[in-house]
Amino acid sequence: MKIANETKIGVLAAVAIVALIMGFNFLKGSSLFEHTKKIYAVFDNVEGLDVSNAVQINGLQIGTVTAINESDKDLRSGIVVTITIKKDVHIPSNSIGVINSGLISSSSIIINKGDDSVYLQNGDTLKTKQKSNLFAQVQQSINPVILQLGGTLQSLDSVIQVIGSLFDPRLKNNLSAIIANMAASTASLEKMLNTQTGALAQSLKNMNEFTANLARNNDHITKTLENTEKATANLAAAKIPETVDALRSTVSQLGSTIEKMNSSNGSLGLLLNDKKLYQNLDATARSLNTLLDDLRLHPKRYVNISVFGKKDKTGPLMAPLPDSASKPANK
Repeated sequence: MKIANETKIGVLAAVAIVALIMGFNFLKGSSLFEHTKKIYAVFDNVEGLDVSNAVQINGLQIGTVTAINESDKDLRSGIVVTITIKKDVHIPSNSIGVINSGLISSSSIIINKGDDSVYLQNGDTLKTKQKSNLFAQVQQSINPVILQLGGTLQSLDSVIQVIGSLFDPRLKNNLSAIIANMAASTASLEKMLNTQTGALAQSLKNMNEFTANLARNNDHITKTLENTEKATANLAAAKIPETVDALRSTVSQLGSTIEKMNSSNGSLGLLLNDKKLYQNLDATARSLNTLLDDLRLHPKRYVNISVFGKKDKTGPLMAPLPDSASKPANK
């Protein structure tokens, strides 16, 4: 069967038209062979957003922007953005979409997922939140920096004036002296911080030795503290007030006894204080010495036993012998 040229041209034209439509949709980010659904988002400002921009969740591109249309002529109700979802993902109904304006890359819509168990279906509207674009944020950040820079320039001008005044010869000499003192102080500090011979190193070494000794004698210290605790416990348990009262009573009685000894009342007081009694005792001792001397010199006068001798008829001694009165007799 012979096909006419007109038919061939018509079929070719139809194929070209279909290919053109498919290519145009592909360039817009849509595909005729994928299962897609459309949802809508309303923004007050879509600056930087364009058709075919990406729609992402957690960094994953799930769709593209396929249309941006006004809601009314006065744009009072916002601007409607049509989003074509190509991935089979669940988007909770309380999710929020924001426009992320990139400084270098193109803008995109970021969907912050919610936690609702109900998901958006084909034709539903996504909740949105207006986010300031990157250029506005940069401008807000730059304005305080510019103000601070102005203050810094004024301060720098003051510093330059002060530095200019330092070139005065008198101030220059003072500055040289200050720098010399700083150099000497730095040398002293370096010497003190020397890790081998510096005072700080020696102090740290002594501290380490001290702590090491404490660590080695930890058991002894513990035992000493335990003994101290036991001693304080025993001291607390001792009847110190009763002992002090008894000691006070004993001292009082001793004082009373000494007082009686110093007085003339009582035998002990008379014995210590009566001079006449001393004299009598002295006379008695003298008489006893006389008797003993007489007994020693004339024993026959007192013991009348004689075998060969005769009785001693000499008179008795009337006073002790001089040697017996001054020193004891020989044995």
